[in-house]
Amino acid sequence: MANTVQFSHSLQGQAGLPNYQQLKEDHDMTVLEAHGVPAGATVIRMHSPEVYTTPPSDHIIWSLCTTLYCNVFCLGFLALLFSVKSRDRKVIGDYNSAASYGSTAKCLNLIALLLNILVVVAIIVIIVLLYSGVQPH
Repeated sequence: MANTVQFSHSLQGQAGLPNYQQLKEDHDMTVLEAHGVPAGATVIRMHSPEVYTTPPSDHIIWSLCTTLYCNVFCLGFLALLFSVKSRDRKVIGDYNSAASYGSTAKCLNLIALLLNILVVVAIIVIIVLLYSGVQPH
């Protein structure tokens, strides 16, 4: 059946460690072998990180403009914060984090822009409705 592996030290009796049994290898090695790799070798495939030929954008100018112009719910300030973080990561050379922070800054800038457009349109509609109601027909 299976062989019992014994510890050479007296650690097995201490701390109540259980007896470990070595399992049989019932795998067909021809199925597990990869082409060009010797039998019994361990192959670890690592995912390569994204390689950026140009540094990712940090959108800092857009964030600055959003912060200064009609900063709805402080989204422009948050976008500026993420843009600065993105620029710091880009200087360090961590392009994955820089891209993540830059993407967050871009999303915050877009949301702030859409909210600003909605506020301006709502104000124009309210002004038009107020002036059209004042004049007699």
